[in-house]
Amino acid sequence: MSFARTTRRPGLRIRRPGRLAAEALALAVAVLVAFPLYWMVLSALKPAGEVQSAEARPWTLTPSLDSFRRVFEQQDFGRYFLNSLLVAGTVVLASALVAFLAATAVTRFRFRFRTTLLIMFLVAQMVPIEALTIPLFFLMRDFGQLNTLGSLILPHIAFSLPFAIWMLRGFVKAVPEALEEAAELDGASRTRFLWQILFPLVFPGLVATSVFSFISTWNDFLFAQSFIISDTSQSTPPMALLVFFKTDENDWGGIMAASTVMTVPVLVFFVLVQRRLVSGLGGAVKD
Repeated sequence: MSFARTTRRPGLRIRRPGRLAAEALALAVAVLVAFPLYWMVLSALKPAGEVQSAEARPWTLTPSLDSFRRVFEQQDFGRYFLNSLLVAGTVVLASALVAFLAATAVTRFRFRFRTTLLIMFLVAQMVPIEALTIPLFFLMRDFGQLNTLGSLILPHIAFSLPFAIWMLRGFVKAVPEALEEAAELDGASRTRFLWQILFPLVFPGLVATSVFSFISTWNDFLFAQSFIISDTSQSTPPMALLVFFKTDENDWGGIMAASTVMTVPVLVFFVLVQRRLVSGLGGAVKD
């Protein structure tokens, strides 16, 4: 009497039904999220006749770059693009630096009204931006910042800081105080510990907060429309989209082409920081 022996080949995994279902669901969600991006790029590459056609087809056999050509020829889109890069880059760097120092202060030091200050950070996140647009307009007017990129940089830094400080507070708190004491015994000053030890440990958190700051600043339309009134040279790409919205018929090819160009920096930024972003969102800080 012989018994059949079942052997499992090395490296061969037997996937469970639950895992297969989870992977299928994740794939379906990914396709659902990516489809609008695909349709945007497809509409930007379609000729004008196919874009305006009543029969929407998820493909094109005659791709064209006419929509992209109209975007860069009809408007000073290159300058708008550089303006947004300057504004978003300044907001990301400034908010990250200030948030790191502020999070370290509220975590490592004990001072009066510290808890009140933290609660104010939470309250600041609950106030809608639309409710503060008019007061900010008069504030920028009084400081002479209307029609300048400074009117876009300052408000976005102010709105990015509460979330960044609250998030970085957890990263700074996760670094054990024994590490700071050991560095002090080795002769390291507080400044050296701050920049050479603490900063690299919380850097994933800085990347995570920077992504949110970059996206909110890059896609801003409300502040740009409210504070850039007459000087179109200080405009940003979201404002350039208004040119393609017409009373008789919208130029959907131009709208989709401009939106595609606007999406590229966000995708590049994600690709560059994706590894740090995953560890930052997971709160991974090694002792």
